[in-house]
Order: sequence, then C-alpha cells, then structure tokens
Amino acid sequence: MKEEALKVIEEVLKSRRTALVEYEAKQVLKAYGLPIPDEKLARTLDEALKYAEEIGYPVAMKLMSPQILHKSDAKVVLLNIKTPEELREKWELIHENARKYRLDAEILGVLIAPMLKPGREIIIGVTEDPQFGHAIMFGLGGIFVEVLKDVTFRLVPITENDARKMIREIKSYPILAGARGEEPADIDAIVDLLLRVSQLVDELRDYIKEMDLNPVFVYEQGKGAVIVDARIIVKEPAEKKE
Repeated sequence: MKEEALKVIEEVLKSRRTALVEYEAKQVLKAYGLPIPDEKLARTLDEALKYAEEIGYPVAMKLMSPQILHKSDAKVVLLNIKTPEELREKWELIHENARKYRLDAEILGVLIAPMLKPGREIIIGVTEDPQFGHAIMFGLGGIFVEVLKDVTFRLVPITENDARKMIREIKSYPILAGARGEEPADIDAIVDLLLRVSQLVDELRDYIKEMDLNPVFVYEQGKGAVIVDARIIVKEPAEKKE
C-alpha cells in the first residue's frame, strides 16, 4: 500500500509539483483500498474511445492538468457522453476549453469515467496543524459544509469508535440515518473510508499536507460508497521531517 502510494507521490515531486491532479490523487487513494470508480486516463483520442467502450456509455470526461486544478471553472469536465461520435466532438472541445483557460497548461490526459448514480454527498478532508499534527474532517457535502459548516474533526490516527462518533456528531446525521422514511446510508462504508484515510495519512504523514475528498457518494445501507473527486497537496522536500 505505502510503496504504491509513494511511487505516485515521488513522481509528482520529481516534476516539481506539490498538487496532485485528480487521477494521481485517486491512485494514491486506490493503493489504500479506497473506493475509486473504474476510470482510466486517456492520452489520445483512440485511447479515450477504447476506454469508453470498455467502461460503457454514458461516460464523463475530465481533463487532467497540473495548471487547471479547478476543472469546473475551466469547463474541462464534460458529462453524459453517450456515443463515440459525441466523444470525438467533446475531445476537441475539452482541449479547446483548456487552451482558452490557460494556453500554457500541461495536459496529462483526459480521465474517462463512468457516470455515477448520485448518492448522499459527504466530504472527508485532512489538514495539518503545526502544533497538533494531522486532523481528519468529516461532514455532509454541498450546502451542509459550504454554508452551515456542519463538520467534525479528530486527530490522526483514529479508531473505529472515533469514526462512528464523528459520523453521529454532525447535526445533519439524521439525513444519513434515514430521516423521513428514507433508506439509511451505508454507515459502515463511511467508517471504512475514514479508517482508510486515517491509515494513509498516518503512514504518509511526512508527505501529506492537505487532502480533500469531495464529493463522495454514499449509497443505501450495504451498497457502499465511491469517491467522485479528490485533491491531495504534498509537502515540498524541505518541509518533510528528516
């Protein structure tokens, strides 16, 4: 696990970058068994067409560039691509949008991903405090984190008991528990996510500076969860502890 994740991080640092693009961040997460969609990085149109066929239409396209981390602002996330003909058109469009946003952007490829069934949105984050070390954050996504700031924190590493307490602490917990007759969300899947993120950060604490998994879709009880988007910032070599 750690070795696979470190390979990705070291390659990013060799490129004199500290911000991992979504694909790289998800490779780090995947090394620790976190739930990542069946998506592939296409470097050519032919690869994109091949991967879309393997994944199955409709698909999403996300352009990966170290200079374009806010992909929605640059209009380089295109959804619900239904046919090879449409994919060909959107391949040109997504590159054109990237050039308009930033002419010198280095393009690593285009992530071809399945269109995911929406679930309850949660967010998991990691920050590092100079005094106390790394802390893991949990909350519901969307308005609950943006406006209401309905989140909870624990220092890393956490236990299963910590994870379950974090989930119950947020004011919006009834939404996960199944308010107004809705099916409860897969709480065990959220616990597993929190524990795996904690392990990742604990083992890579000399490298991880920030992490943001947002959104994460959580499905009904027993149906798991999936990380839709991910961002990881790693430390400059000078920042790492000897």
